[in-house]
Amino acid sequence: MQLAERLHGIGEYYFSQKLREIDGLNKQGNDIINLGIGSPDLPPHPDVIKTLQEEAAKPNVHAYQSYKGSPVLRKAISEWYKRWYTVELDPDSEILPLIGSKEGIMHLCMTYFQHGIGVLIPNPGYPTYSSAVKLSGAVPIYYDLLEENNYEPDFSELEKVVQSSTTDIRGLFVNYPQMPTGQLPTRELFDKLISFARRNNVLIIHDNPYSFILNDNPMSILASDDAKDCAIELNSLSKSHNMAGWRVGMLCSAKERIDEVLRFKSNMDSGMFLPVQMAAARALSLDGSWYEQVNTVYKKRRDRVFQLLDVLKCNYSKKQAGLFVWAKVNERFKDCYDCSDFVLHNSYVFITPGGIFGNAGEKYIRVSLCATEEKIDEAIKRVKNLTA
Repeated sequence: MQLAERLHGIGEYYFSQKLREIDGLNKQGNDIINLGIGSPDLPPHPDVIKTLQEEAAKPNVHAYQSYKGSPVLRKAISEWYKRWYTVELDPDSEILPLIGSKEGIMHLCMTYFQHGIGVLIPNPGYPTYSSAVKLSGAVPIYYDLLEENNYEPDFSELEKVVQSSTTDIRGLFVNYPQMPTGQLPTRELFDKLISFARRNNVLIIHDNPYSFILNDNPMSILASDDAKDCAIELNSLSKSHNMAGWRVGMLCSAKERIDEVLRFKSNMDSGMFLPVQMAAARALSLDGSWYEQVNTVYKKRRDRVFQLLDVLKCNYSKKQAGLFVWAKVNERFKDCYDCSDFVLHNSYVFITPGGIFGNAGEKYIRVSLCATEEKIDEAIKRVKNLTA
């Protein structure tokens, strides 16, 4: 069968391919330590699991659900945003629950972008942004995030790109705390982004799944003045509440944006399982002790990852948020792929090459914190033996 043209230039997701390679090495008896994937290995809060069990046992919760999500979940999202981000959201009109925020990226691209449209994509950045833009028929236009600029956009360069582009640039993807670099946002940065969007009639899509991980000051771009007029924020319970496999996310913006996206989304799925929504609402009601507990674990793991990177003689900042540590490879290695493959095939430890996030990451690696301290200690031991 001939593939649809929309798949031209779209390859299989990197981690889908790499996990097969790792599985093959494991079958050969190599016991790979995987420090590449950002899938939380810790469970959700016990009350969240209990809520799912109790709700799923009810006889009347197994039907199709509302395309806009349960009012209970939307109210919980609204209260969560007010409590932690100081953002007021109308639960009836400014919130759209998602079956994971990754689907929201696709919904947004299919709702707003098409052939002849350009969309600004961070480099380095989450590869799904680029893939979803291409699948919509639009063209990704990459803007560099550089270490010397604290991984923030160069707004003068963005202005030049928009003014000189032969394509109609309609969108700008941003993601802070930034993945893969771990860079935290500032209110000034978010204000600049909103100002840029308003001047250039560009829709900002802010992807915000990491704001509670190793960060004491969660921020939302929607807290900036008039942000709802030109920005949509995606958020998720995957990282903040250890619910990656549950697939619970949200899209927040002005009523007009929610209604527009719903036109597409309502044709793609039939709602989220109600007990999952009830459990998600319980998760969002947890107090600050939950985040402190999770971050205590991640801090200990991050300290060990720093030790691993020291053994590899990498350079890194200790002021990073999120589930990963971003580090520059030393001159022994030609690039990130050389470093990643050398460590994988000689010490059986997998770390992610930064180049998969864009060519601006080709001198960097990314190490996940989603492994136990014991696993990271074993990785340090193996790499020490390798470099001895």
